[in-house]
Amino acid sequence: MKILGPALAVLLASGALPATADAAPRWSVCAGSCSFDVPAGDYRIDVDLGGRDAGSTGLDVEARRIALAPVATKAGQHVQRSVTVEVRTPEGMPSGQDGPGTPGLQVYLTGAAPQPVRIAVTPVPKTPRVFVISDSTASDWANLPKNGWAQALPEFFRAGPSVRNYAQSGASTVSYLDDPRYFARVRPMIRPGDTVLIQLAHNDKQTPEDVYRANLATLIAGVRAQGGAPVMVTPPVRHRFGPDGKLTPLGLVVSNIGVDLPAVMRDVAGEQKIPLLDLTARSQALLESLGEAASWPLYLTLAHDGVDDASHLSRYGAEQFATLVTQAMTQARLPLARFLRH
Repeated sequence: MKILGPALAVLLASGALPATADAAPRWSVCAGSCSFDVPAGDYRIDVDLGGRDAGSTGLDVEARRIALAPVATKAGQHVQRSVTVEVRTPEGMPSGQDGPGTPGLQVYLTGAAPQPVRIAVTPVPKTPRVFVISDSTASDWANLPKNGWAQALPEFFRAGPSVRNYAQSGASTVSYLDDPRYFARVRPMIRPGDTVLIQLAHNDKQTPEDVYRANLATLIAGVRAQGGAPVMVTPPVRHRFGPDGKLTPLGLVVSNIGVDLPAVMRDVAGEQKIPLLDLTARSQALLESLGEAASWPLYLTLAHDGVDDASHLSRYGAEQFATLVTQAMTQARLPLARFLRH
């Protein structure tokens, strides 16, 4: 990995580097992968894609977050793209279960035929942020084969919002509130105007309905107290089909004790008068339209990943489910939808 950054770090420390995305960027060349020696914070990445040869080039950053889907370029063609990303430690989940990662900002070129890119990294301390409070179905997974839908969310935004994904594998509404590494860490970061997506259900298998409702209300109140805008996201479905070709209650995230968790989330969102992104209904429609066999590639499969996993997503599945989330953002007319790529 090429390290691009000692001089950049000096400029950051001295305040000489432009502090906003409006200032002129400092360009470097990145081939394969590169590392920028920068402290924690939000950064705008500008890239100039293309060159002498035809190519297909995208960007992953940090713990395999998809910052930019591969862009095809013809020989001699140049295309500019920008995205905003967060640098933090640990890079992946807030528990640090995959390790702390590498200091600074890590950038990896992806695509069928990645070409070296001209790249500039600029701090944007006042950028709007999108926080994600969720479980393993949305997490930043540092290691293959699992992917979370929020891990793919940055690729759908042009420069502007920084997706701060604090989804944690195994988290329920109970543990996300009780463990000091989770909501107690996220809440103080929230600034007025930030959007906070709340999607916790898969691990509330034994949570009584009254406790589940109270926990969702506590999360919403905590976000509001910081001036943030809470948004409820119902959970993605599991790949569990019945003989009729429809998803089973387990597939629709009804808990072990019979609580219809997505239905409760819809009800709480209505009571609290906050936006709802119904990922459960949208992912159900997607799976049932494809059918049991054709929808398996959205998840982990024995043939491709070495395991059949009806809950966790492939990279393809993460991107498809993130698409459903952004479609719901547009339909709900969330303010951040204006930053979506079209």
